[in-house]
Formats: sequence, C-alpha cells, structure tokens
Amino acid sequence: MCLNNQTTDIIGSSEFVEIAGIKHIPAKIDTGADSSSVWASHINVDQNGILSFQLFDKKSPFYTGETLKRKDYKVAVIRSATGHEQIRYRTHFSTVIKGRKIKVLYNLSDRSKNNYPVLIGRRTITNKFLVDVSLNHTGIKKVSTQTHRVQARFEKNPYEFHQKYVKGKGE
Repeated sequence: MCLNNQTTDIIGSSEFVEIAGIKHIPAKIDTGADSSSVWASHINVDQNGILSFQLFDKKSPFYTGETLKRKDYKVAVIRSATGHEQIRYRTHFSTVIKGRKIKVLYNLSDRSKNNYPVLIGRRTITNKFLVDVSLNHTGIKKVSTQTHRVQARFEKNPYEFHQKYVKGKGE
C-alpha cells in the first residue's frame, strides 16, 4: 500500500511492539486516542529537573526494575473521554511496530488496570500505518468480570435488574 509516496503497513486493532529493548509488548491501536501512552511507575522529578521512572511495575511481566532518567521531556494536560483532566509527563521512545522503527512521544501513566500496557494513538500511526480493525495480532480479548456479574444479575430477573440498576439511578 502506498500513501504520500511512502509504503504503509497494515496493522490491526492490537499489535506487539518493542519499547526500550523490551520486546513482544501487547499494544492497543486506538484511532480515537490522540496520543500514545505507556505504563510507567515510580514517576518522579528531582530538584535538578530530571524525570525518573520505571516502565511497567512489579505486577507486569515486562517490568525490568530499571530506572530511566530523562532531561528531555514535556508535560501535558490529558483529558479523558469523560472530561477528567490529569497532568502527565511525556517522553520519546524508539518503538518498533510491525518491524518498523519509529520515534514515539508517550504519555507516562498507570495502565495497570488496562488490558494493554501500551496504547498507540493516531498521532503515532498517521501516514505510517493503516488500521484494519478486523485484525487482532495479540489475541487479547478480555471482557471485564464486572460485565459478567452484571449480565448474570440481569439474566436472573430482568425486571428486578431494571428497577434496581436502571430506573433507580434516574430518580
């Protein structure tokens, strides 16, 4: 495929990526997200203005324990889809997606509760990749256990469910 005289690879809704020498990290490709994000922990800025952090945390199989330090970083106010705002530090990492090495600006955030430790947003993929949402190269299709519990309550008695969880909320 060719876009703007460049070869463009097709990627799926999820891909394995390499960041900071750590290979085979599952990443969600999100064309609805503006920026990219990577799971980081122990984020700190010292008195000299040096940003230090660790990629992932001890709960992650990708955690190495290595503390990374950066002088070249930015700060941004990130607004979620619900309107909640957070201040996030941002820094660049060389990243390999589908065999292609690119420089990516990542927000450092706690993604411990997310299915994917890395989110790749549209700024990263624009003019580099086309997304075929029918492809899922990581095989991760995790449905929350909360969804299963809610569905079980609904199936037990739809009327009582509606009265308690839907109608009761609006009153």
